[in-house]
Amino acid sequence: MALGCSSPSDVTKAISDNNIEFIDLKFTDLFGQWHHFSVPTDFYEEEDLFENGLGFDGSSIRGFKSIESSDMLLVCDPTTALVDPICAAPTLSIIANVYDPLTKEAFDRDPRNVIRNAEAYMKSTGIADIMFCGPEAEFFIFDEVRYETGRYSSQYEVDSSEAIWNTGKWGPGHKLGYKGGYFPVSPFDGFQDIRSEMVTLMVNSGLTVERHHHEVGTAGQTEIDLKF
Repeated sequence: MALGCSSPSDVTKAISDNNIEFIDLKFTDLFGQWHHFSVPTDFYEEEDLFENGLGFDGSSIRGFKSIESSDMLLVCDPTTALVDPICAAPTLSIIANVYDPLTKEAFDRDPRNVIRNAEAYMKSTGIADIMFCGPEAEFFIFDEVRYETGRYSSQYEVDSSEAIWNTGKWGPGHKLGYKGGYFPVSPFDGFQDIRSEMVTLMVNSGLTVERHHHEVGTAGQTEIDLKF
């Protein structure tokens, strides 16, 4: 559930109003992989989350720091706070910016800082005055994925009940041919309901979703379009 917070005090009030038990801090590495850790609300200090920052080991995050200078800080962005729709315990999810603890400056390899710097450069050079950017959520929903790398061999295998290579096996219905999966209706599209459930959770979390649909590929290729 999106909370519409604009300040640290708004987050503190939301924690109380929603009986939050954990605050889950999230950030991404240089390659876009999410990372997180959770803080019980008994240890919540507004100043620590939004001013002083919470420390972590930057050498354990790809593309960040080497071991001899690994200390880094997370400073939370109050506008990103939401009640996590998945966690069993009442949890407030919040995105943090990465800072250098010595210089107190934003870390140059934090993806959020990269995009801020790109936007500032664009405006300062007069290229444009507004930037639209965002992720393209396109992925496969497989029934099974197996892979193994050994000393003398390696292998991988993916499978889906809707895939064209399973026409000779029992399955729930029609099969999509290779590159025949763009905008099919049911029963060819077997993922309508799960996509709708995903979108409902995303919208409730404050994201703006324009559409969702099956993509070209067989074996469950799916797309969810977010408004930039």
